Amino acid sequence: KVIERDELLKNVQARGAQLRQELHEHLDTHPNVGNIRGRGLMVGIELVADKHNKTPLDHTAKTHAKLRQTAMEKGLLLYPMGGTVDGVHGDHILLAPPFICDEADITRIVELVSATIYEVLPPAIEPVALRA
Repeated sequence: KVIERDELLKNVQARGAQLRQELHEHLDTHPNVGNIRGRGLMVGIELVADKHNKTPLDHTAKTHAKLRQTAMEKGLLLYPMGGTVDGVHGDHILLAPPFICDEADITRIVELVSATIYEVLPPAIEPVALRA
C-alpha cells in the first residue's frame, strides 16, 4: 500500500535510470569495467581484467573483498561478489539503493562507487572527468 500511496515505483524507475546513466558516464571508459546492467534500482557492475574479451580478474587477488573494504572506508555499503562466472572466477558489484532515495543520493552513490573502483583498480591513465 505504501509503494502505491507514495508512488515509489515511479521513483525507482526514475532513480534507476539516473543510476545507470551516471554509472555509464563515470565508468564506461574504465578498462576493468566490463558491463553495467540492471533494472530499476538493482544494478550490477561487472569487473574484468580485459574489457574487450571480458577475461575475469585474477581470483586470488580477491578484488571483491578489496572493493568492499574500500567502499566501507568511504561510507558506502555495496554488495561485491567473487566467483560469479564459474564459482571461482568473476567479480561484480551489486548496487541496490532504497526505494526512497533522491537524485542527490544517486549522484553521491555513483561518486563513491567510482572512487572505490578507481582506487582498487587504478587504470594506467586516469580520465580527466573523474570526480572524487
